[in-house]
Amino acid sequence: MHCGYRGKNTYSNRGGSACVLPEVTPGHCGTAMAAMRAVYLLRSAAPRGRCRGRTYVGFTVDPRRRLRQHNGGRRRGGARRTSGRGPWEMELFVHGFPSDVAALRFEWAWQHPNSSRRLLAPPTRRPREQPISFALRLLPRLLRAPPWSRLPLKIRWLRPPRPALELAPPTHMEEEEGAGLPRLKRKKGRSQELEMDDCGCGLCGETQATPLLRCPRPQCDMAAHPPCLARLFLAPEPQQLLPVGGTCPRCHTHLLWGDLIRRCLGEAEPEEEWAEPDDITIPSSAPT
Repeated sequence: MHCGYRGKNTYSNRGGSACVLPEVTPGHCGTAMAAMRAVYLLRSAAPRGRCRGRTYVGFTVDPRRRLRQHNGGRRRGGARRTSGRGPWEMELFVHGFPSDVAALRFEWAWQHPNSSRRLLAPPTRRPREQPISFALRLLPRLLRAPPWSRLPLKIRWLRPPRPALELAPPTHMEEEEGAGLPRLKRKKGRSQELEMDDCGCGLCGETQATPLLRCPRPQCDMAAHPPCLARLFLAPEPQQLLPVGGTCPRCHTHLLWGDLIRRCLGEAEPEEEWAEPDDITIPSSAPT
């Protein structure tokens, strides 16, 4: 399969199908920052009974607040399936999704692996396998399945040391560790007018009324049209339609495509402060 440029932000292959690159318009750049989009995994730390070791997968824009709701029951905003079955611990969350839809589809596939079309051969639960172990076996398989395999996702482990996964996530995905849940510091974004550069694209040299993708390094002045930079990043992967990332043509730093698009759209995740270990109750008595 060959991927060729067909015009404004559009690529096509020999089969005739087309892929449209994310449209970046002047009205989008500089908009308000998007909330964190996270899919999380809970484990019940109930000391005994049928609830001991149960798991729950959910979606949130604030993991710290959501855990508090689950442990507070339905009256505090918790889910029906977690009410009265805790206390709950948050093992990890995956974040960096480009939209709510992408995160919610990931959540649904993690909850229903046998019904999802993303896993061609979903694993079956082994005899006497703990729910948490099965959930962790599913995670890397989902991360390696399209379309999530090409997103700049991050895995945040909350109870170090992190366990060894049966399969490794894609190499471009980061794994983070923390001793507690982050406290997000939200800022109100303000719309800003985009200033078009007269210098034009650093790859094609042309000046168009199109926002440029820029290298995030302060010392680097690389700027390029999205289609031009996508063609450069896709050179080693001619069968793909959208790049995962590539090397900056100016400073040679490795860049992730999704991060460049979000940065141009003004959709960086909110800043965060790490909670101190004694700042929030996270039980440590769950079975391993």
